[in-house]
Parts: sequence; C-alpha cells; structure tokens
Amino acid sequence: MIITLKDGSQKEYSQSMSVYAIAKDISEGLARAACAGEVDGKVVDLRTIIENDCTLNILTFNDEAGKAAYRHTTSHVLAEAVKRLYPDAKLAIGPSIDSGFYYDFDCESFSRESLDKIEAEMKKIIKEGHEITRFTLPREEAIQFMKERNEPYKVELIEELPEGSEISFYDQGGFVDLCAGPHLMSTKGIKAFKLTSSSMAYWRGDSDKARLQRIYGTAYNKKEELNAHLERMEDAKRRDHNRLGREMELFTTVDVVGQGLPLFTPKGTKMIMKLQRWIEDLEDNEWGYVRTRTPLMAKSDLYKISGHWDHYKDGMFVLGDEEKDKEVFALRPMTCPFQYYVYKNTQKSYRDLPYRMGETSTLFRAEDSGEMHGLTRVRQFTISEGHLVIRPDQAEEELKSCLDLAYYVLDTLGLADDVTFRLSKWDPNNKEKYLGDENYWESTQNALREVLKEKNLPFTEAEGEAAFYGPKIDIQAKNVYGKEDTMITIQLDCAIAENFDMSYIDQNGNKVRPYIIHRTSLGCYERTLAWLIEKYAGKFPTWLCPEQVRVLPISEKYTAYADEVLKALKANGIDATVDYRSEKIGFKIREARMDKLPYMLVIGQQEAADHTVSVRSRFAGDEGVKSLEQFIDDICKEIRTKEIREEIAADQK
Repeated sequence: MIITLKDGSQKEYSQSMSVYAIAKDISEGLARAACAGEVDGKVVDLRTIIENDCTLNILTFNDEAGKAAYRHTTSHVLAEAVKRLYPDAKLAIGPSIDSGFYYDFDCESFSRESLDKIEAEMKKIIKEGHEITRFTLPREEAIQFMKERNEPYKVELIEELPEGSEISFYDQGGFVDLCAGPHLMSTKGIKAFKLTSSSMAYWRGDSDKARLQRIYGTAYNKKEELNAHLERMEDAKRRDHNRLGREMELFTTVDVVGQGLPLFTPKGTKMIMKLQRWIEDLEDNEWGYVRTRTPLMAKSDLYKISGHWDHYKDGMFVLGDEEKDKEVFALRPMTCPFQYYVYKNTQKSYRDLPYRMGETSTLFRAEDSGEMHGLTRVRQFTISEGHLVIRPDQAEEELKSCLDLAYYVLDTLGLADDVTFRLSKWDPNNKEKYLGDENYWESTQNALREVLKEKNLPFTEAEGEAAFYGPKIDIQAKNVYGKEDTMITIQLDCAIAENFDMSYIDQNGNKVRPYIIHRTSLGCYERTLAWLIEKYAGKFPTWLCPEQVRVLPISEKYTAYADEVLKALKANGIDATVDYRSEKIGFKIREARMDKLPYMLVIGQQEAADHTVSVRSRFAGDEGVKSLEQFIDDICKEIRTKEIREEIAADQK
C-alpha cells in the first residue's frame, strides 16, 4: 500500500500498519510527538490499522485535533486519580474543550485542597507510564461491563447507542473508561497539566437531572506553555466582568430578585444610557431608521401567528394557563411580531421601502438556571433591535448596509478586531423545526453567503443555528475564558410576512409580500457591557466612562474654585465629581487611579489664581497645566469623536 504524507512524499508498505507504526518508521521523534492521525481527512486513533492506499497526516500537539487527543487523555488520567482517591465517585463525561478539558463526577464537591490532592495523584499515574490500550465489546456486553463497575452514567450512554454497535473502551493500567478516542499511546506522554477549578454541573446539561461535580483543567506539551497559559488565566480572572463589574460598582445581583436579573447601579446605568443614546441617534439620524415603542407582553394569539408559540414556547415566560384562563399572555422574547403591526398600521407602497424600524427592546427569555452567568446570560435584557421591511430587489444592498452599521459600531467601540463571522444555517435533518422548504433555505442561505463573500469577510458555517424562519449572519466574540457568544445578528426572513398578511403595493398596483431583515446594531446591552469590561479591564474610553473627570483640591481652601470647575465641566456635558475629603493629594490621586478614571484635575493656589487646572490622566500621567477652557475643549473633542486613547506603561508616567 502507498501512504501519501502531508508534504506530498510517499511511503510504501507490503503489509498493514498502524498509524503509530508509520509515524515511528518516519522518525522516532515524530512518534514521540504523535497524538493522533488524520487518514483521508478523518481524525483517527494512533492505534488505527491502515490497510489501503491513503493520505496520512501525523497530528501533534501543534494541531488542534492532536491537542484535543492530548487533553482528552489527560481527562482520563484525572478520572483515574479521582477513582483512586474517591472510590465511590461515579464517572460521567470528560471531553477536551478549547481551553483544556473537564470531567464530571457524581460525588462530593471538590475544594482547592481536593484539586491539589488529585493533581498529585495524577502525577503518580503519569510517572507510572501505563500503556493505553483500546478494546471493543458488543453493546450488550458493554452495558453489563459498566453495570458490574457500578457506573450508571456510562450505562446510560451505551444504552442510547444502536443495537448491534461495537463499543470502544480504553484501558490505562487497569483503569478502564468508555471512550471513542483518540488517545495518546501512554500516560507518560503528558508533560504538563494543571487543574484550574471546580463547579457544579447538571447531567446532560438538564437542570431536572442529577447535580454533578465538574473539574476543569488544562494540559500542554511544554511546562513553559502551561505557565504562559496560567498567566493568561490569571489575567482573565482580573478582567472577568462578573468580578470586576461588581468591584467597580457597575451592577449587582440579589437572590430575592432572582437569578439572571442584574441590578444596575448608577455607574452601570450611565454607561448603558450612553450606549443606548448613541445607538438610537446613530440609527435614526444617520442610517434612516424610524423608532417604535411596543408592549413588553402580548396574548398568546400573537405568538401563534408568528410561530414562536410552536417553536419557542419553552423559552418564554408564560402568564396564565391555556386550559383555565380565557386569555394567556407571555412576556416577549423578541420584538418582531409587534413591529410587524406597526408596519401594517398603514398600507405601504414600493416607494416606502425599505422601511427600517428600530427599537430599544427589553426582552425576556426563560434561560436555564445552570446557564446564568453575570451579564452574558440573563433572563431580562435589552437589545438594539431592528426590522427592515424590504422589497426582494433591496435584499443584497440592505444586508450589506446592516453589516456596515454593525462594523461601524464595533470599530467605534474598539471591538472590530475581536470578532468572527458565522453563517448559521438550518438543520436539514430536522426540517419540522423550520418554516419553508429546502429550496427556500438554500436560496436564503446562499444570499447571506454571497454578501459575506462580497464583503470579503472570512466566515464559518454552522448547521442547526438558524432561526426557525430564516438563516443568520452571527457576529461572534469570546469572553476572557474563551467561551464564544453571539454579539450581533443579521437574519434574512422571506417567509413570515405571509403569516401576518404583510404587503406593499408594487409598481403595477399589485399587493406583494415583502422580505424582512431582523438585525441588531449593537446587540444586547448587558452582554456588550460585559464585553467592554473584559476588553478594557475596566479602563473604558473616556466617552463611555460613568465618571470622566475628578477634581482634586489640595486643601479645603480651594473648594470654591473646585465648585467653579465642576460647574463648568457639567455645563459642557462632562461627567465630573469633586473629592472634597480632607486627605493628602497623593492619596486622592492614587484612589482616582484605582478607580480607573480617565482624568484628574489637581487644583491649588496657583491654579485658582490663574483659572487653570493641573491635568493628570490615565493615558500619559502628568499632562501639565492647562487653562480650564483648553481642557474642556480637549476632552469634549475626545468625547465627541469617541477617541480611544492609548495608555503608556505605568513606569513611564
């Protein structure tokens, strides 16, 4: 057989060979580094026997699939260590993830001390250097095999597989786990790892199922790479919006209010207000939108017309019982059906289109309690929602315009380089979940695909991520821990106008169904604030800061001038305060720095006499003395242009 390698070279063998044996034949070093193989584009275990001509790529830790196999092996070592230390623990699942791996156990909770103890046991297992072997069993034997080991979660997983299946297991020195692989050849192949945290998790992600204990960890091929990752993780903790946002008094949560229902303090509220006013003015004055204001709830009748009652009811807060109550209401999870009736209020002509409606919409979604996190996953949130009713011939231009607006918003916020684009498609294997037929979905998906290509935007495609009425362009971003969320979405809907009998009069006087674009320009304000907190570690661009200037009189003798400065700043729309405390000026400056303020104005005898201010900034340290008028002109320009000033290193200030 002839094996074609990644570089195009070929190896010829007279008998079947495992992937590992071929790697070893190429070089001992490659075999030591090998984590998995890729045969004709399919990732396989190193133990896989090759019998026919193929292309082969030996995957190492430098390859994503190789990295996944390496970390998945480490998760099995974790499972063995837990079973050694906690024999009554039941094994659930332990996959690799982008940042490392995790394993879920049915047992007592784990403290940091527990994790340290488990780490030590893992090091023993790795040092023992057990060979990892793979074997299979028929489905019924596999079920009995795991029942004998008292592993009910593994039994459940096997029982869901088709009858007649061959079930694979991996054995590392006597510890056996159900697994499809791939894995390293030996536990000794793991060079550097760390258990990072533990948390509660639900079995299968279902809050109605068992509560499990999840241990997170990561693994690298080199100690230096692990240490660099751990440093990044420490920085992530410092930037974590859920911690930093509370420390900066931007938001809080209270148990008696409810999970996923954040309370915004005056500072956080001011930031969201600034974002909201900017977006509304931008859409209305520069991008041709009209503004609507619609109810926070509606009768179930509305959601039945739109299809949300059939497709989305489980995600809604329903008020009432259909079997008992004459009318049943639900808090709105979206604004589109409301805005459709705004459009229908008067008959539109082809000349009236596009008709772009924007609304700052408060929405409600019954998110699972296990999914709640800070501001990124909440049950009440506000978005910059919009719906464009368009003629079919306007679709391409308006989709591009929506992308342009989204990019402008991201670029202004300094976030444009942090996003990726995804074409979210329907799942053709679950057609009952969607409106329209295969032709409808192929045509709408292709329309979005072409727009992304024309805009020269690299993108991925994901099946099953579309809305039930149409495909989406999702603009994605990752938080400091690497978890990806959708920040902005643009959806093409050519079907739902029929449900609402929406129409316009065309050039020939005929009633015609319009298309609809569902879109956000900023997305969810709560999630965007979380993103900004983490992006800037709380050191926001001046225009967004809830406190932009703090006036620091060096003694009580200068409070009258401080009040005069404050009045002038506020008269120009600058968010400013005065620190009236009888503290030394050095202490006041340090506190202002700790509060991440953009500007401090130090005033004393000379400043009061000359009507000047001594400017200190987060960006350049001591900026010298300026007239009050000059400082106001400078900062007003910075706020007006939404400039993002770069900071110099602290030791240069």
